[in-house]
Amino acid sequence: MGSHPRSPSYLFFSVVALSFLSLTAILIYKVDHVASHTKTVVGHNLEPTPWHFFPPKNFTEETRQARAYKIIQCSYLTCRYATTKYDALPSEEQLKERRRSVLSQTPEKCPSFFKFIYRDLEPWAKTRISNYHIAQAKQHAAFRVVIVEGKLYVDLYYACVQSRSMFTLWGLLQLLKRYPGMVPDVDMMFDCMDKPTIDRTEHASFPVPLFRYCTTEAHFDIPFPDWSFWGWPETNIQPWDEQFKEIKQGSQAQSWSKKTRRAFWKGNPDVEAPIRQELTQCNHSRLWGAQIIRQNWAEEAKGGFEQSKLSNQCNHRYKIYAEGYAWSVSLKYILSCGSLPLLISPQYEDFFTRGLIPKLNYWPVSATNLCHSIKFAVDWGNTNPSEAEAIGKRGQQLMESLSMARVYDYVFHLISEYSKLQDFKPVPPSSAQEVCEESLLCLAEPKQKEFLRKASTDTSSTPPCSLIKRPNSSFFDIWTEEKKKIIEQVKDMQMRNAVRHTM
Repeated sequence: MGSHPRSPSYLFFSVVALSFLSLTAILIYKVDHVASHTKTVVGHNLEPTPWHFFPPKNFTEETRQARAYKIIQCSYLTCRYATTKYDALPSEEQLKERRRSVLSQTPEKCPSFFKFIYRDLEPWAKTRISNYHIAQAKQHAAFRVVIVEGKLYVDLYYACVQSRSMFTLWGLLQLLKRYPGMVPDVDMMFDCMDKPTIDRTEHASFPVPLFRYCTTEAHFDIPFPDWSFWGWPETNIQPWDEQFKEIKQGSQAQSWSKKTRRAFWKGNPDVEAPIRQELTQCNHSRLWGAQIIRQNWAEEAKGGFEQSKLSNQCNHRYKIYAEGYAWSVSLKYILSCGSLPLLISPQYEDFFTRGLIPKLNYWPVSATNLCHSIKFAVDWGNTNPSEAEAIGKRGQQLMESLSMARVYDYVFHLISEYSKLQDFKPVPPSSAQEVCEESLLCLAEPKQKEFLRKASTDTSSTPPCSLIKRPNSSFFDIWTEEKKKIIEQVKDMQMRNAVRHTM
């Protein structure tokens, strides 16, 4: 018997199956191709910043396919189909009504250090900020933020260490939620590493606007609240309001008279910081009145950071602040203890340190003859306990006044004043992606999600604090000179004390 020819239906289903497999293969290829070229805030397809290299993050805990689909979902689909806790987003008319209601209230006055926003933006007061300024700042930036009509877009250039960019962007999203319809359209370049780069001498003829977490008198970099105000999961440091509350509570465990009569510092000296290396030589309670402890972050991480809880580090009358590779986030936690803060000749400043005044809310320690300077501060404090306690208390009060509500107000006014200087209408570049709460949570690891949710805010029923008018042009120079005079007075006190002991 001859063989039967294949039926047409069999051939049809074979062709359909083959076509389906081909389309599936093409789709998988396309998804993988798009994912491999999509940059994310957690570091996918990004190199570390070339000006401050750090080991890039690997994503080997996921399969290639799982990683690709996660990138596609979080980057392109989540914000578009995001759900909110409201049935519907407020209409433009509802936003206007809410804005009128909030702004009709009499706002509180902003803290006095907010006036330094004017000084930070002074380089562009006459020239204004153009698209060319933004393009030039890109050479120094890790990412670009564009806010248009209450939506946030990010253009990523380099990876940031740990979760800095994620928590910085989360802070901006919370600002948009706190003051809906009030944050102006803006285009900003950010760097997320420690050291300022826009030197005032090198860029004198054409300053470029770049936001980062700190600056110096010799740089144009614009200080912006650092990521840890919204939490630092890698070190188990909680969002600011919660962390301050814990530290203050810990500081009250012992009265001033019962606190250890020595200076205390715990940190990592191995961060290319000569002053910290020198500080380790002062670790002698009797000779220098100081207890210096080397922090081993790798070991601390294994133990869940139980031995480095900030709320347990307020049992000394004096706490030392020593800058690291540049500025350090530790300053706000040191000030929060209510101990007398001993600041070793800081070169860097962040946005709130302009509220620090020597002998009012901290004690200046000279980097020259460091151990002697620490010993003099400790001896002075133990001889004048009431004055030392009062200075420490005022440092703590400064940090207590810096609630997250005030952090948001600072960012609001900084962005508002900056936006007034732009001579163009901000437009997200084609390479930028919209970022929303849901897209960050989509990319976040479990512990990061926990911290992000803790740092979430609600719409404010009160307006931002009232920013004082621009002070006269000589104010900032006079303020700087007054601080220097007080620091010199302390140095003279120390010198006279040293002379008396040699006679």
